[in-house]
Amino acid sequence: MKQYDAIIIGAGQAGGPLAKKLVEAGKKTAIIEKRWVGGTCVNDGCTPTKTMIASAKMAYMAANSGPLGIKIKSFSVDMPKIKKRKDDIVLKSRNGNQAAIEKTRGLDLLFGEATFTADKTISVKLNSGRTKELKADLFFINTGAKPAIPEIEGLNDVDYLNSTSIMELDHIPEHLLILGGNYIGLEFGQMFRRFGSKVTIIERSGRIVSREDEDISAELTSILKAEAISIYTNATATKFKKKAGGKIVATISNNSKEEKIKCSHVLVAIGRTPQSEALNLPKTGVKTDEHKNIIVNDKLETNVKGIYALGDVKGGPAFTHISYNDYTIVYRNLIEKQKLSTKDRPVPYCMFTDPQLGRIGISEAEAKKQGIKYKVAKLPMAHVARAIENGDTRGFMKAIVDPDTKLILGAAILGAEGGEIMTVLQMAMMGGITYEQIRYCVFAHPLYAESLNNLFLALAD
Repeated sequence: MKQYDAIIIGAGQAGGPLAKKLVEAGKKTAIIEKRWVGGTCVNDGCTPTKTMIASAKMAYMAANSGPLGIKIKSFSVDMPKIKKRKDDIVLKSRNGNQAAIEKTRGLDLLFGEATFTADKTISVKLNSGRTKELKADLFFINTGAKPAIPEIEGLNDVDYLNSTSIMELDHIPEHLLILGGNYIGLEFGQMFRRFGSKVTIIERSGRIVSREDEDISAELTSILKAEAISIYTNATATKFKKKAGGKIVATISNNSKEEKIKCSHVLVAIGRTPQSEALNLPKTGVKTDEHKNIIVNDKLETNVKGIYALGDVKGGPAFTHISYNDYTIVYRNLIEKQKLSTKDRPVPYCMFTDPQLGRIGISEAEAKKQGIKYKVAKLPMAHVARAIENGDTRGFMKAIVDPDTKLILGAAILGAEGGEIMTVLQMAMMGGITYEQIRYCVFAHPLYAESLNNLFLALAD
């Protein structure tokens, strides 16, 4: 049994930097990683997907260059090269993260799977085949989440893809059927449509991105349909069958009607589930909710003193930047003796469809539900000078404001560079800057953000 001051399970976006900081603070620390350093973001999420989205964007630009006076007669998509570029970038990032951990003196990196065997005691089945027993006063669980797979008749017989395995394809699917009309499904759907696949999206809700306002959902639906993506809402897949030659027949229940769709590939993108079960948490007394998310307080500590959970494994917003912020909160509270909390922290996010959807604060639907007094400012991207000049006027800017205090309560930017524009409003919200100040702010011309002037002109008294 080896004793440590601190043990981190999972080398994701919280685990890696936290491990280095704990060692710097004089704590003997071990970090255990089942697979690869860097977590979902580096290996299966942000880094590889945004790399591939960049290739898809280039294909879209080549196909739509005519209106800008550039004639591209033909182009081809080299899927093996796209995959290699993605793999090279991922490997560079992963190796860089691992090297940073390995060169940190006093930090032990173990590759294997950890399981609690007693109070604050774990057994690590190393990837080499050996087993180690470790104990510590402090534990930090950063094991993340994995794709959720529904129980559907025949699904296991059709070699379905998930958000990880789809990026290993070195060919373009003839017809990609996607289960799930939210962020992951829409990003991959648009990407592979631009690579040349026929794409059909199946969403069980009444509309795609159903957590967003109805106008966001409707506009995004129009944008995707304009790229010849088929979208079924109020629909579920009830059965899959593999035919001779590798073809797949999916049975879809759509508004109580049954329809059969033939496809070549199936992507399951209905959400993610926390990787907590293998930890055997009851052995150390840590509680989880009905979805197996680890329950934490606003300091990210579990019901067991000295055991913390960070990132996706605790539920809540499943974003890399939230996981990283979790690390900063825990570290500053423990080592710097601050009193930081997850309460009321901003939760910005961006869906990297093209155009992007950048979101911060409350939506209009949430404002209505809360029964608060609010006004809506809305500006079509067709009225944004830079969007007109760049030849892409899809989408709109939208902000929810308090008419009395003039403070911004939330924003949704569906448009080119939507995430960057949203961040300007996030900074305004954090700094207490009113929409009146932004209305008359001097922005450089001609930036996308400059049109925040015009967005809030609509609210002139």
